Amino acid sequence: MRPYILAETNWKSIQETKFDVAILPWGACEAHNYHLPYGTDNIESEQIAAEGARIAWERGAKIIVLPVIPFGVNTGQYDITLDMNMNPSTQLAILDDMVNTLNRQGIYKLIIFNSHGANNFNNPIRELSLKYPDMFICSCNWFKSLDQKLFFENKDDHAGEMETSVIMHLAPHLVRPLSEAGDGAAKQFRFSAMQEGWGWSERKWMQVTKDTGVGDPRKASKEKGEKFFKAVTEKMAIFFEEVAKTKSVDFYI
Repeated sequence: MRPYILAETNWKSIQETKFDVAILPWGACEAHNYHLPYGTDNIESEQIAAEGARIAWERGAKIIVLPVIPFGVNTGQYDITLDMNMNPSTQLAILDDMVNTLNRQGIYKLIIFNSHGANNFNNPIRELSLKYPDMFICSCNWFKSLDQKLFFENKDDHAGEMETSVIMHLAPHLVRPLSEAGDGAAKQFRFSAMQEGWGWSERKWMQVTKDTGVGDPRKASKEKGEKFFKAVTEKMAIFFEEVAKTKSVDFYI
């Protein structure tokens, strides 16, 4: 039993602990090229959050990791079988219930631990922070926290070298042989605004990629995944500990 994992702990332990921050892993259920499982984002979010929480807990941070939300925004993948979409408005409703619960019970800090690129929690956080002024609500994208060039040869956007390596480390039994993986080649918008990063539109996934991947996975390895996992969980632990131990009056310097 890990006392910082809500699904594993019990009422006796919960009664005896004053938690400072809740962590809500959020993933998606979607195709990840031919070789990775649909639950890739959930596996990553759940296990990276858990390991980061373990490290922070052992340093004295009072953290509770909530069960993962397994569905994300997949509106651009409506034509990919069983890519399960959760609309942003639904995410807001779920978050409202979660924040309401935490606020009533005296846990005033929430970290939304995001593992899916199409999930964007900025506007829900703005709305809920106005509705619950005593709450500190933030999100983080673990996959943006480290420079991929330090670990991998090819940049990963979706089911590429980084994600494949991580799942090889965390759930090797769910990874098909890399010889079966697509090359992850993807088209770009022809508009300069999108290419330069100051314009944005949702990508229609099956017009962009033939294998649902964006990024070449073929140089992935379990060893690379283990090295990256260790580095990213340590960085997450620092963040979790900072949020847990910092008083609300000291958030700004």
